[in-house]
Amino acid sequence: MFSSIADIRKDYSLQTLTEADVASNPFTQFTKWWNEAIESKIEEVNAFTLATISKENKPSARIVLLKGYNENGFVFFTNYNSNKGNNLAVNPNAAMLFFWKELERQVRIEGTAEKISEKESEEYFHSRPIGSQIGAWASPQSKVIANRSILEANETQYKQQFGENVPKPPHWGGYIIKPVLFEFWQGRSSRLHDRIQYTSENNNWKIERLAP
Repeated sequence: MFSSIADIRKDYSLQTLTEADVASNPFTQFTKWWNEAIESKIEEVNAFTLATISKENKPSARIVLLKGYNENGFVFFTNYNSNKGNNLAVNPNAAMLFFWKELERQVRIEGTAEKISEKESEEYFHSRPIGSQIGAWASPQSKVIANRSILEANETQYKQQFGENVPKPPHWGGYIIKPVLFEFWQGRSSRLHDRIQYTSENNNWKIERLAP
């Protein structure tokens, strides 16, 4: 069984990444790769792994969806009382990982998270489909529940309570992750991958190559 798993491998050969190729600013470089990923019609291109740390210093990771970014950072939305929200409340350090296998690329980002403004959260909440708005009320995210019927009963209750005018729950909103490190990974043949790292240093970005 183990040998068959160990035999799964892929040799990467699509593109290269050199220090001369990359932009001086990592957000510019991210936008270049983001646009190429969009043009490649990658399904759920905005999905990324978010890693956080609990008060017991235990790491936890899950897939979330990017909902916007600029040179201030990367934004996603969630229930503030979820596991990830509780983790970020005690330790704002977080890591992000995009994996675009169709382009044989990864982007790693490390930084600190903080809540965005209530106004911004309100605006995004009301842009969502109404079913998703109700879902934000119906699900006590990350809490143990006896069965699915609890969710369905909550959904029915909140549909009746709110109708078409669903307010944003006070426990729901956005975070922005402000990066201090980026790594752009391009798969190469024989596992000799290209890895270009940006680190924040005195309000500038230092660019270095990492060994694979």
